[in-house]
Amino acid sequence: QVQLVESGGGLVQAGGSLRLSCTASGSIISINTMGWYRQAPGKQRELVAIMTTGGFTNYADSMRGRFTISRDNARNTVYLQMNTLKPEDTADYYCYYRGVGSGYWGQGTQVTVSS
Repeated sequence: QVQLVESGGGLVQAGGSLRLSCTASGSIISINTMGWYRQAPGKQRELVAIMTTGGFTNYADSMRGRFTISRDNARNTVYLQMNTLKPEDTADYYCYYRGVGSGYWGQGTQVTVSS
């Protein structure tokens, strides 16, 4: 089992920035993928960005250039720096971990961007 603890969500005005953090614990393997998905009210969960331990990244097109994913492998922690936030970025943001087999999800952290 893997546990994921997220932090950093909150309320911010449009154009502002937030930084999300997620730390994994439990049965962590050395090669894994961690990242972020989000789900807005009434919409499906969608990819934000993921990053492997080797540094490969994948971003959703709509967030590329505004959001930056990074990670500290020694601390099993992934970060999401979100800049130039827009009201449409309002959603619950979920941390994701995958090693071998099934992935794991965090509880989610809410991000609200006011106009």
